[in-house]
Amino acid sequence: MTRKQTLARRRTPRRGLVLGAGGILGSAWMIGALRTYQERTGDDVRSFDLIVGTSAGSVVSALLSVDVEIDTMADSERGQYAPGAPVLDYRELGPSLPPPPRMRMGSPRLLTTGVLHPHRLTPMVALAALLPQGRGTLAAVGDLVGQAAAARPVDPDRWPARLRIVAMDFDSGHRVLFGADDAPTAPLAQAVMASCAIPGWYAPVLVDGRRFVDGGTRSPTSLDLCVDAGLDEILVLAPACAFDYDRPHRPVAVLERQLRRAATRRLAAEITLAEATGARVRVLCPGPADLVAMGGNVMDLARRTAVFETSLRTSAAALADLPSRPRPQARTTVPATTRTPAPTRTPAPTLPRTARPVSGAGAATPQTGTRPMPTPSTIPTRPITRPSGVSPAHGPVVREEPDLAG
Repeated sequence: MTRKQTLARRRTPRRGLVLGAGGILGSAWMIGALRTYQERTGDDVRSFDLIVGTSAGSVVSALLSVDVEIDTMADSERGQYAPGAPVLDYRELGPSLPPPPRMRMGSPRLLTTGVLHPHRLTPMVALAALLPQGRGTLAAVGDLVGQAAAARPVDPDRWPARLRIVAMDFDSGHRVLFGADDAPTAPLAQAVMASCAIPGWYAPVLVDGRRFVDGGTRSPTSLDLCVDAGLDEILVLAPACAFDYDRPHRPVAVLERQLRRAATRRLAAEITLAEATGARVRVLCPGPADLVAMGGNVMDLARRTAVFETSLRTSAAALADLPSRPRPQARTTVPATTRTPAPTRTPAPTLPRTARPVSGAGAATPQTGTRPMPTPSTIPTRPITRPSGVSPAHGPVVREEPDLAG
């Protein structure tokens, strides 16, 4: 083996973190899972080479990228706030139900585009176009992200190099990766609001004269947009998906689980695309206990603490197969005005290609043999086959997205 080959083998793996859509409760679930991952591995979750966030995941991703500790977010979920720390209090977003919408179709142009290009018009995109325009505002989310960015010791207007935020162009149906070279220029707070703008609930967000809405309308995670990023390992948190389910009786929860199954089929196809590049992919989804805690409305603020605490338990079971390593130093509270950038990353534990089955934690059983890459017509129907690895970068991440049905 040559010296060049030896150095190549010894290089630190490039790691990506993908945080998906899932509403307020999905945010609480992801914070619990990330806190557990960090406690289990000792690796700072701010140290990933690439962080991709969609909708609720965009909020958590943005905060991590501007150096907010996951411990600070976890404290906020419990109503504990250190001096100068950002306050993740979503009560200012309004009640857990949308305000009366405007009596006009969300995006007639998007429907027209769908007629001309049917492969772009997935059921979720069509629904988004048909829903009346929302009246809700995401100013509270924008203020949260803006204040956290302003507390950085670097230029608050400078986009974090390793962060990508996913939103959907409400007139064309295309996904956009804010932070990539070919994306519209937008302040971080505005990009996060665009990614969180649920059609029919919140008003679309204008960026550079274009309307954008929730990136989760096109994909629960947009994992497929990471396949050209040169990543060796990808950790995916998908709160809008599930590979194991509870048995709800309330009609709203039953409908929510059906939507969740559709999102999981999309995720399964994207996992296959990512694994085809040779990347090790580990996916965490809510399990039955998490779903019981969530109920049928992922915007229900009253369930937020219960979802967070449940996630701490179920994620610990899902991550039990990862090697445990103590954290390098005890946690200290740093005032926001003096916070320094995240420390240099130490080598992280290698994510296994297959995960140990864990009951009730959203973990998947490994598959054997090879599988053809799913296409829109071959994406598995219920029960959904779990891909291997489910227990689950600096520079632009630009990719012509495949046409996979949502």
